[in-house]
Amino acid sequence: MEPLKDIQVWRFSLYYFFVFGAFVALALWLPRYYVGAYGLELKTAGMLAACYALPGSVFRALGGWLSDVIGARKVMYWTFIASIFCTAIMSYPATDYTVAGINGPIHFNITIPLEIFVLLTVVLGFFMSLGKAAVYKHIPVYYPNHVGSVGGVVGLIGGLGGFVLPITFGIMNDLIGVWTSCFMLLTILVTIALTWMHFVIIAMDKKIDPSRGDPRYLPELELNPHDG
Repeated sequence: MEPLKDIQVWRFSLYYFFVFGAFVALALWLPRYYVGAYGLELKTAGMLAACYALPGSVFRALGGWLSDVIGARKVMYWTFIASIFCTAIMSYPATDYTVAGINGPIHFNITIPLEIFVLLTVVLGFFMSLGKAAVYKHIPVYYPNHVGSVGGVVGLIGGLGGFVLPITFGIMNDLIGVWTSCFMLLTILVTIALTWMHFVIIAMDKKIDPSRGDPRYLPELELNPHDG
C-alpha cells in the first residue's frame, strides 16, 4: 500500500473510481432504475441496461489505442467532459410545471424520454470505456518502476466504487426521494475529477516550462513521440 502515500496515485484512483467503479455500479443499478423511474418490466430493463454495459466493455481497446496515438490526457478530457454532459442531463428529474398564462394556468411536464435516456447511457458507457484504458496509460509513464503496485492500488480503489456506489445510490434515493439522485452524485464526482486533473496539468506544464500557459503539452512527449 506504499503508493497511497503519493497524492497523484489518489488522483488516478479517483479517475478509475469513476470510469470503472461507477460503470460497474450503473450496470447493476440501471435495471432497478428503469423499473422504478420508467415503469418498465424487469426483462426490458435488463436489456436496456445491457445497451449501456456493452459499449462500456467493447471499446476499452479503442481507448488504449487512442491513448497511444493522441495521448491519455486528451482521452481523459473527452471522457470527463462527455460524462459531465450526459450525467447532468440524466440528473434532471421528471418535473411538473404550472405557468400563469393569459387565459389561466398552463400545466406541462418535462421528462427525459426513454429513448433519449437510453442513448445517453450508451454515450456515457462508451466514454467510460475509453477512460478505463486512458487511466492505465498514465501509470507506466509516471511510475515505470512500480507499474504493478500502483496499478493494483488504482484497480483496488476503482473496484470499491462498484461496491460502494450502488449502496450510496440506494441511500440517496431514501434521503432525497428522487430517482435521478444517482446521476446527481456522478455529476459531482466527475466534475471534481475533471477540475483536479485540469489544475494539476496546468501546474505541471508551468513547472516544466513557465512560458506555457495551457495544458496542451505533455511530459509523455519526451518518452513517446506518438503521445502528442
